[in-house]
Amino acid sequence: MATTSIWRVKGWLGKVVIYVENPEKTSNPAFVERKDLSERQAQGLSDVIDYAANSGKTQAVDEKSDVLRSFVSGVNCHPSTARDEMIAVKKRFGKEDGTVAYHGYQSFALGEATPEIAHEIGLKLAQRLWGDRYQVLVTTHLDKESHLHNHFVLNTVSFVDGIKYHRTAQDYRDMQAASDALCREYGLSVIADPQPGKSKHYGEWRAEQEQRPTWRGIVRADVDEALRQSMTERQFFENLCKKGYEIKIGKDISVRPPGKERFVRLMRNFGEEYSMEGIRKRILEQSRAARPLIEPTNKPRQYHFSGKLKSAKKITGFRALYFHYCYLLGIFPKGKPKSNKRLHFLLREDLLKLDTISQEAKLLAANRIDTAQQLVSYKEGLETRIQALTSVRKELYRSRRTVTVKTDTVKFSTISAEISSISKQLSPLRREVKLCDDIAIRSGAMREKIRTIRMDEQSDRGERTHDDKFRRRG
Repeated sequence: MATTSIWRVKGWLGKVVIYVENPEKTSNPAFVERKDLSERQAQGLSDVIDYAANSGKTQAVDEKSDVLRSFVSGVNCHPSTARDEMIAVKKRFGKEDGTVAYHGYQSFALGEATPEIAHEIGLKLAQRLWGDRYQVLVTTHLDKESHLHNHFVLNTVSFVDGIKYHRTAQDYRDMQAASDALCREYGLSVIADPQPGKSKHYGEWRAEQEQRPTWRGIVRADVDEALRQSMTERQFFENLCKKGYEIKIGKDISVRPPGKERFVRLMRNFGEEYSMEGIRKRILEQSRAARPLIEPTNKPRQYHFSGKLKSAKKITGFRALYFHYCYLLGIFPKGKPKSNKRLHFLLREDLLKLDTISQEAKLLAANRIDTAQQLVSYKEGLETRIQALTSVRKELYRSRRTVTVKTDTVKFSTISAEISSISKQLSPLRREVKLCDDIAIRSGAMREKIRTIRMDEQSDRGERTHDDKFRRRG
């Protein structure tokens, strides 16, 4: 299953191509200096191209020959001179301004493709879509096994007749259809009935994958909280103003968070339910839900427990830490009535990570992991299983590339099915390894946050006690 997207890049073309062909970014610095670029070329979108051809992401060692293999290719241009060739075509037809390039993206499902296959598919996709008229740089990123994907940098000016490429809604559909066809050819899965919708900005999607809060996500959370606290439209806007937001109302509701220069359009960024009509509808639904309901007549269930509470073994270590933190966030217990008490600001940033934190807590509970030694031991067991399955899958990939198997439809289908089965087994194992890594990192931050929250609460209680004594004396 591969997802695709393509978006335009404005500015200077040199900035776009540097992002794709950067040979120095193995340590992922924020910027890369190029002495042969003018000041105009080096600013703005320089990191776009640097990221796409980052050698740390696009190179791998060949197992047989120990030779470093690069996954950067050009369609109608050479990778090392792609920027100059694209600029030359633009100058020849006098079309250097406006949209200078399109940046495309093709991401594969976890464990389904190898770097070689992913790059081969990406190159064929670029040739089918644009190879007869445009120059394209194709790169495959290998920086994370769970994030194998291709990047495309497409020159907007045709080298054939100088006509500029303009992306339309049909181009989106054509790109996805061609990608699905190639995935089927290589035995990869495809989405059966893809639904159209507004795609996320790549930077925002990447931040969510890395569990970093985004300011748009925080805006959405604040808007949702203001809605939950409101029974009228006026209350909603007052609650947003109390949070420090500036509001403009037109065809769309625009809000500016405190400390930000730009406004965010709610409906444009978050969908129809954040339009004026959508917000009114949600407030009305809340008002109806707030009406008193008839008490259920079901009898409460009765449970009988054996043993003594004092003799029960207490939960300690990682499990106790996660259970307490989930309680503070409101994840546990599920039937806990909602409190009007506002969450501490240290907990608010973790609201974006509720699903991940819940998964980590479930892993600890299911495997009774309480100490760092138990966590390391469990992770090593997972990695051993992953290594064994990966070795088997490599042999199957090699077998499938042989002439004997390629010419035998039955054998090819059988091996492809086995590869798909192993990939499905690898996916949950790799997710659990990542959860183990996250637990090791997050647990320390959790302890510090809980300690700070307790100190703040003690300080607040001390201030309230002092105020009460002062009022009584008065």
